[in-house]
Amino acid sequence: MMTKKTIRCPQCKNKIEIYHNPIPTVDIIIEIEPKGIVLIKRKNTPHGWAIPGGFVDYGESLEKAAIREAKEETNLDIKLVRQFHTYSNPKRDPRHHSISTVYIAKAKGKPKAKDDALKIGIFNESTLPDQIAFDHRDILKDYFEFVQCSK
Repeated sequence: MMTKKTIRCPQCKNKIEIYHNPIPTVDIIIEIEPKGIVLIKRKNTPHGWAIPGGFVDYGESLEKAAIREAKEETNLDIKLVRQFHTYSNPKRDPRHHSISTVYIAKAKGKPKAKDDALKIGIFNESTLPDQIAFDHRDILKDYFEFVQCSK
């Protein structure tokens, strides 16, 4: 069901349809040595640990958004390895309906919590934190299954 409303143009008074669309986002599963992935602890609600990521800016490609968001939140320069999956459950983010394209990337160096990251950590499947934001636990489950099947 497409959500739209009709308003009147303030200048010409014609009817204009305004659509309420999902918001595009990216998440980046950053693989780093020692063997693990980078998660950030969010400063803002919803709180919890999360895969680095964020909103795609108007005029920006998904790939550029992924590279930018990774740098802003982790201070890491990443190399995108592949587009993983897209997640679109309307309830994946309690604030609004977002659609996230998830990338797998590699990085070297020491991650540093920046931007809206309170803390940063390197985790593996057996050391994931209890409180994980959004649908990121499901995304990580899919990722670890994918890695296991790729061996």
